[in-house]
Amino acid sequence: MENYFNYFTEIEEYFWKKRGAHLLVSPLDWAIMETWQKAGVPLEAVLKGIDSAFESYSRSRRGAGKPLKSLAYCTDAVLDAATEIQEAATGATPKTKKPVAEPFSRDELRTYIARNIRQIAAEAEKQKSSNHELADRLTEFISSLASMLPLLEAPGALDLEDLERRLTILDEKIQAALTQHATEDQMLRIRREVDSQLTPYRRKMKAEQIALVERQYTQKRLLEQFRLPRLSLYYFS
Repeated sequence: MENYFNYFTEIEEYFWKKRGAHLLVSPLDWAIMETWQKAGVPLEAVLKGIDSAFESYSRSRRGAGKPLKSLAYCTDAVLDAATEIQEAATGATPKTKKPVAEPFSRDELRTYIARNIRQIAAEAEKQKSSNHELADRLTEFISSLASMLPLLEAPGALDLEDLERRLTILDEKIQAALTQHATEDQMLRIRREVDSQLTPYRRKMKAEQIALVERQYTQKRLLEQFRLPRLSLYYFS
């Protein structure tokens, strides 16, 4: 995938340009971008779908003087663009891959991992008095994350794909722990938030799309409430 580690930033900036306003995307929009990333939707398809959605919106009655507010409006167009690109690529002559330089230095990666360790450690310390089980789990995650630092010292080319796998697995473990230890009130507030934000777009989204967005939104909001970082290299920037 082109711009692998800048996937979210590229989409966010493109959406800003199309809207004509430099505004922060909503938690719902981030959840939608994450569903595209996890589904392997190419960046090219996302940008093409956004173009198509804006053209359609401008022709509609709703587009009269009102800006398109959310990426949720673009979901069908993005998936259609992904299908078109996949079909066009079928039978095409494979391109010779050129060596790609590492997207960031090992010093940058060390800083990134160390910063995430400090952030998790701060929350683990905070949870000791109220939720010692979660604090213990967070301490385990710190050890797992610290164990990845020696990988950056290995000679030869750095295996970023393997590092990303390790970070993604740890991300998933953190999400599972937060879901387990979050209170019913926390989960209820998050569910009400996502239901409210999705209401205007439910007719344009398939059931499986809605379920994925709800899951990603919940994960993002739990991380925010517990002040924990995402570890995947997608969030490096």
